[in-house]
Amino acid sequence: MKLAISNRQPPPGVAHHSDQGVQYVCRDYMEALREHGMLPSMSRPANPYDNATCESFLRTLKREEISANTYRDFEQLHQGLKEFIEQYYNRCRLHSALSYRSPEGFEKHVAETRPTAFGRGAMVTFFST
Repeated sequence: MKLAISNRQPPPGVAHHSDQGVQYVCRDYMEALREHGMLPSMSRPANPYDNATCESFLRTLKREEISANTYRDFEQLHQGLKEFIEQYYNRCRLHSALSYRSPEGFEKHVAETRPTAFGRGAMVTFFST
């Protein structure tokens, strides 16, 4: 989380979605979210569908990076994960949920087409029937 905050500098009000793991519900983590103006959002117990996007990312990470490589030590694993996420996944890999754009391309498109309505990021809109 510290690296993400440092790199992205999210504005207050950004939702931080996670499961209900002890690392996410502990007092220190929740205080860090509050300090940065982030809103905690958690999956309901025993409902993996609440966190489907994150689960999809982890499946992709395991299949396309971890299982496809052999690492000599933890440092090489760490470097491989960093490169996969920052260089490939966020900048090059196309995502169907983002109209077949990379996350970086999607954010750029949103900023160019609706800069005043959305600020520096994307906005999720929920529809009701």
